[in-house]
Amino acid sequence: MRKLFWLAGLVLISLLAFHFYPGEGEEIPMVNTSLIEEVQPPPDSTQAEEATAPAVIYGINLTRRLVIENKVKPNENLSSILSNYQVPFQEIDQLARKAEGVFDVRKINAHRNYKLICTEDSVAQFMIYEPNKIDYVVFDLNDSVNVYKGSKAVDTVETAITGTITTSLYEAMIEDGASPQLVDYVADIFGWQLDFTRLQKGDRYKIIYQQQMVEGELAEVGPVIGAEFIHEENPFYAVRFNQGNGPDYFDEKGHSLRKAFLKYPVKFTRISSRYSGKRFHPVLKRYRSHLGTDYAAPRGTPIRAAGDGIVTEARYHKGNGNYVKIRHNATYTTQYLHMSRIGKGVKSGAKVTQGQTIGYVGSTGLANGPHLCYRFWKNGKQVDAMKVSLPPSEPITMENKTSYDSVMIDMIDRLHQIEAQKDIYPVLAGE
Repeated sequence: MRKLFWLAGLVLISLLAFHFYPGEGEEIPMVNTSLIEEVQPPPDSTQAEEATAPAVIYGINLTRRLVIENKVKPNENLSSILSNYQVPFQEIDQLARKAEGVFDVRKINAHRNYKLICTEDSVAQFMIYEPNKIDYVVFDLNDSVNVYKGSKAVDTVETAITGTITTSLYEAMIEDGASPQLVDYVADIFGWQLDFTRLQKGDRYKIIYQQQMVEGELAEVGPVIGAEFIHEENPFYAVRFNQGNGPDYFDEKGHSLRKAFLKYPVKFTRISSRYSGKRFHPVLKRYRSHLGTDYAAPRGTPIRAAGDGIVTEARYHKGNGNYVKIRHNATYTTQYLHMSRIGKGVKSGAKVTQGQTIGYVGSTGLANGPHLCYRFWKNGKQVDAMKVSLPPSEPITMENKTSYDSVMIDMIDRLHQIEAQKDIYPVLAGE
């Protein structure tokens, strides 16, 4: 009996071997374990919806649509762009009319981004124009043409930068990683407290400012929240505070840092020639008085109105070139010479506001290079714009003093905690 069981087991083993192992010449199949996925439970309804959700940009469904991205080329306009994508001129004209009061289609500028959302046959259905990195304009070409504006989500990040002057403020800040826009902010804020053309080697600065981020990229720089400038070992502070009429900058005593006029009518640059009773004229080759301040700047640099006022002259003169003259009040008048061109809408009788672009740097008239000659009158007499004494804006009022003091003390404490370094780094409010 024992022998019978032994024979039965031997037969069973033989049958199993024949079933599971191939015969001679057959390959043993290999299992690709990389293709074996762990069995997952079925997704809930929310996950299923997300998995099947169509792509959407600017609120527009992209299902069965093409997206074409490009930049506006010089001399291109709404019509020339859309006509390339099978949009009839009649429909483009209707769209331009629809845009009135929403967006001036004449302000579609070269080098700005735009996107076209088209059918699979490349017929434009939407055009999205981006005048800047935050805002956009949608031109809807569907059944009922429409034009509307929108804005991308913006994240505000506070950032700090600190550095030491070795040559000039501009060179130091750019070397330390700041943008030209930030240099302009600082120059405007401290313009009447410091002469940035006469800084000393070793002067130091610390700045806390905001950066507007869109989709992880820098969209705008500013405003400055607080700043400290050490000039010849003397500290100067600027704290941003709103008394109810818009934000302004004040020192540690609550005095306003802003004057009735900008000190620099062009974005911060170098002074190439100062006010003088006797200067050798580079074109006329003889000595004569120079009753203005020359700011050297690249051709086309915007020139800003130093203060609110009325344009009294905006024309060409053989000596002054293209120039603009502004009467600010019964006491003060300013003039801006050698423009490459006068700003749009700037003409005699026009009202202008402080900081408004009134023209662009050039070399028209008696000039041997692109620059702005800035002239200043007080009570009908020409004076040195760099030395004129001007009244400040409103200081911190008594009813706002307690609130301001709290903000100011906190800001100065934050500035003092910033370690001297050359890197830009984020700071958290209150740290």
